[in-house]
Amino acid sequence: MTPARGITIGVAGLWHLGSVTAACLAHKGFSVVGYDPDPAVIENLKQARPPVFEPGLEALIREQIKEGRLEFTNSAETAVSKAGLIWITFDTPVDDQDNADVSALMRDLAPILAPVRIGQSILVSSQAPVGFCRGLEETLQQRHLERVPVGCSPENLRLGKAIDVFENPDRIVMGIRRPEDRGVFEPILSQLSKEILWMKTESAEMTKHAINSFLATSVTLANELAVLCEEVGADAREVERGLKSESRIGPRAYLKPGAAFAGGTLARDVQFLTQIGRRRGKSSFLLNAVLQSNDDHKQWAYRRLETLLTPLRGKRVAILGLTYKAGTDTLRRSSAVELAQQLHAQGVTVQAFDWQLDRLPADLASIIDFKKDCASALEGCSGLVIGTDHPGVRSLQASDLRRMVRPLVVDPNGSLDQALLNSAGALEYYSVGLRRRRDALTHETQRSS
Repeated sequence: MTPARGITIGVAGLWHLGSVTAACLAHKGFSVVGYDPDPAVIENLKQARPPVFEPGLEALIREQIKEGRLEFTNSAETAVSKAGLIWITFDTPVDDQDNADVSALMRDLAPILAPVRIGQSILVSSQAPVGFCRGLEETLQQRHLERVPVGCSPENLRLGKAIDVFENPDRIVMGIRRPEDRGVFEPILSQLSKEILWMKTESAEMTKHAINSFLATSVTLANELAVLCEEVGADAREVERGLKSESRIGPRAYLKPGAAFAGGTLARDVQFLTQIGRRRGKSSFLLNAVLQSNDDHKQWAYRRLETLLTPLRGKRVAILGLTYKAGTDTLRRSSAVELAQQLHAQGVTVQAFDWQLDRLPADLASIIDFKKDCASALEGCSGLVIGTDHPGVRSLQASDLRRMVRPLVVDPNGSLDQALLNSAGALEYYSVGLRRRRDALTHETQRSS
């Protein structure tokens, strides 16, 4: 592929967003130098070992290094000196309440900004609160670099599908300060998508918050409806189908009943907006309720187990899938991990398996008995929780379930294959928005007679 416009792009911050961005830009024909301050991250990337698992990413990095379009360094000066465009992809740290530490992001950026000069441009994709780019511009102005264009193109990646999303986006949202800045960024972005939505910088930052807050609200609405469906005997998945048939909603609406949203992405943007409201004296009733409702729904699986396995102490429970979602090996902010910790605190022995993991970090290995396969994880358990909607779940067999001392399955997302449910016999099965299967009543009757 011919190098695009001959420009070199420096990608600063090489966790998930950065490593995907760097590899994909190189694949599109750009010359890319990736920067991260952590020497271990750089050394691993030079060996084509990305810091976070993403399907296809390792092979893509290896290919682009071999093609000579992708290199890595932990020298900010080296990265900036080679780059015409500096693409900011650092993660923004958040605490347990999803409050962003923008000062930490600025500390990461300080070595990158120091060698910036006139003639270069900066594109921010880091997930930062609205107003961050304005602050970055003011920092440059203090060094009389106000002519360095700063653009904002909010990240739009999804773990497990990141490469396809980057290389085939629905559109690119792009915020600029001055109309003439469009000519700086368009030659690069037009190589990635023919549909670019140009807008004010703050509008682009706000768009990211708005999208994730809308998705979070949709998930929360679907789950609140699903819990009511359980109470009245409706099937939430049939209600979902009915909702999506409405032309004002549509078949791609984010309305699937299941587990609470996890990770940091959706909650972080909801927090960004509620914090803006508090600082400006504006109430955010709906957004505050979204977070409260989602936090309550995180307890759905635990409440089911607590009711069905009373007393919990001394019981053995299996969890299949520990990562925060399918297609990644990330454990941070995982609902399945939080459930395991909660069960352990109540005296439950937790056995688990995950298709993406070889082992657990020491802190989790001390409370979770990690097994080599699904069958071993189910052995002798009084209950099974499907923690992650991984495709491997659908390879479970009825014989695997019979390894349990009680055929109780808690499956928030409805991941199990319908054929398995039909063939499993007397199975106690619970899913968000679905009343327990009829054969669970038969099983309970047989057990009590």
